[in-house]
Amino acid sequence: MPSFDKPTDQQEATRDARGADSRAATEAALFEAFGGVRGMVETTVPGLVFVAIYTVKRDIHIAAIAALGLSLLLGIARLVRKDTLKHAFSGVFGVAFGAVFAMMSGDAKNFYLPGMLYTLGLAVGYIVSALAGYPLMGLILGPVFKENLSWRTRNPGRKVAYTKASWAWGLILLAKSAILFPLYWWGDVTQLGWVKVALGIPPMLLSVYLTWIFLSKAPPPIDVFAEMEAAERAEREAEATAR
Repeated sequence: MPSFDKPTDQQEATRDARGADSRAATEAALFEAFGGVRGMVETTVPGLVFVAIYTVKRDIHIAAIAALGLSLLLGIARLVRKDTLKHAFSGVFGVAFGAVFAMMSGDAKNFYLPGMLYTLGLAVGYIVSALAGYPLMGLILGPVFKENLSWRTRNPGRKVAYTKASWAWGLILLAKSAILFPLYWWGDVTQLGWVKVALGIPPMLLSVYLTWIFLSKAPPPIDVFAEMEAAERAEREAEATAR
């Protein structure tokens, strides 16, 4: 006599397949949203070039122009490959802002200050948004998963996952800021530069990994775009029938 308490092999296989699909979709969405490993490298290498050249030459202008030139080349490479440009533009803008700030102030440490302030502001944004019930990670990834804000009212498990992910990002970025700002105030530019380069990719990878863990265990997203298309299709069919 079959047991109705335990799922059948077919049900378990279907559930496992759906879980694998959900994890794969989550991984793809995270890579799209955060630029993947390549995007992380592109945001880290210009800073490495700046500190390396400044350590040897002790010339702010040469180091800043070299870092900006490399950032532009990386952006052009994305353009040639017809890749998404949003990460390249943000990288070029950040490097350009830091380069101009460093050259105008005459202090090489200021090359890193705009990025540090952005990181600190982002950390605060993640934490405050999680406390307010509108976790920033959900606002970022909701459109990527085609669920928009449906996770807030219709999918509480997703909201919990986005809240946990936002806390993870906020605390990790806050810890990064707690290491970098004392070096900005009391260290020299080479110390700040090398530590910032070292903290470029690992915290990001940890944050993305934790986000993937939280979302892969959450319920699947509700595709609100598919729902709207289905509603429009049903409305057109109803109008056609009425005629």
